[in-house]
Amino acid sequence: MKDLLSQIRQCTICAEHLPLGPRPIVEVSEKSKIIIVGQAPGAKVHESGVPWDDQSGRKLREWLGVDEADFYNVDLFGIVPMGFCYPGKGKTGDLPPRKECAETWHEKVFRSFNNVELILVIGTYAQNYFFPKDPQNLTEKVKNYSDYLPKYWPLPHPSPVNRFWRSRNPWFEEDVIPKLQKRIRQLL
Repeated sequence: MKDLLSQIRQCTICAEHLPLGPRPIVEVSEKSKIIIVGQAPGAKVHESGVPWDDQSGRKLREWLGVDEADFYNVDLFGIVPMGFCYPGKGKTGDLPPRKECAETWHEKVFRSFNNVELILVIGTYAQNYFFPKDPQNLTEKVKNYSDYLPKYWPLPHPSPVNRFWRSRNPWFEEDVIPKLQKRIRQLL
């Protein structure tokens, strides 16, 4: 795993498309129990080099019911975004993750795990990648999360931009989050 992470962190496959240059952000160990697959690092995370070191990360840790110490323990949580580098700014938020990362690295990374019990599939980009033939939209996947258990748990992105989705879908934080937190406690 160390050699693979070193290769990933030196990756420049899509450097010409990245406004801030390459800085692959991935944090895993072969012992990781829970894998978090999100979108791609934002500008703040690109700057700090710490995954989920922003408002989205605070909300995600709240949803999971974990503190920073557990969240950043790679033997507990592995972080494998769809795109490892900040893709740039779009009209209504960050651009989509670059496809080169998942195409080049995901299979190798996921083959290196030997202890994964749950994969949190966060947001539309990750869900489309993991469930390519699933006709349900994000809301339906999140609502029907138990259909994907025990291996996967689809979630919306915890970005502040998605606060409108959360306000339109109060069942998520009322019904789904307590069950997610219970499952996370069982795994930890």
